[in-house]
Amino acid sequence: MGAPLYSIPGTTVPAATTPAPADAPAVAPAPRTVAEVMAGSQVQAVLDELDTELVGLAPVKARIRDIAALLVIDRLRLGQGLTTTSPTLHMAFTGRPGTGKTTVALRMATLLHRLGYVRRDHLVAVTRDDLVGSYIGHTGPKTREVLKKAMGGVLFIDEAYTLYRPENERDYGQEAIEILLQTMENQRDDLVVILAGYGNRMDTFFHSNPGLRSRIAHHLDFPDYSPPELLQIALRLLHGQHYRFDAAAEGAFAEYIARRITQPHFANARSVRNALDRARLRQASRLFADAERVLDRDALTTITADDIRASRVFAAST
Repeated sequence: MGAPLYSIPGTTVPAATTPAPADAPAVAPAPRTVAEVMAGSQVQAVLDELDTELVGLAPVKARIRDIAALLVIDRLRLGQGLTTTSPTLHMAFTGRPGTGKTTVALRMATLLHRLGYVRRDHLVAVTRDDLVGSYIGHTGPKTREVLKKAMGGVLFIDEAYTLYRPENERDYGQEAIEILLQTMENQRDDLVVILAGYGNRMDTFFHSNPGLRSRIAHHLDFPDYSPPELLQIALRLLHGQHYRFDAAAEGAFAEYIARRITQPHFANARSVRNALDRARLRQASRLFADAERVLDRDALTTITADDIRASRVFAAST
């Protein structure tokens, strides 16, 4: 993406001290309408991608649109000389695994870049192991190296609550938190941090550290997918891999979802993807066993009900 046509928040453009040469290119005027900002930044394309790429998540998508609206209006205010400082953009994404948090973080990085709030369309995704060392003097360099890689873009910390382990007095996570807090405050014009994890554990994490809570401007809660939404996700994944369910398999997979969703460690879309991977493995084994069979396109792309019902989810209930 080329240089923006208008000032980036938090920067000051010095007044000209000498006349511009007669042949100097004209400076594009600052946008004055929402439509001009949206067209110039291509933000609408990011919002459209969220709508088409992610099933469900209506409250999350609505909140992303609210944030986009805030930034677009802030851009127009800047053009009228009404603001000179960047809004706080650090965020918390709460919800169970497989609810789209990482995907939304990637799209948020693109949105912030297109509006000029970060220099790069760049997301660095890490966990505690990437930040916290195993001995004295190890954590600081690890954390600072991650922050250096993420600078100018978005840092996504999954299971962020694992940085805080009060039961272990010798844990080095607190050092990583302190460095993170300092950077979130002092470099907030050049880095957006998104902290993610289970809702109840993130609440405990924030209550334990008011400094972190005060730096988070936007809290987005990602709901679990409904069974029909999970089936829709499965059909999209299969289509993208050039597979399909036969008529009986689709019903079997809907039953699989209804059973699996009540079991421990269910991870929404992640569990659906894993189940499809296992079904593909069974389909491949079934076709491989019939070595003389001519395998046409239909055979190679079809998942059957037997490929689904061989799952332990069904065996456990019989």
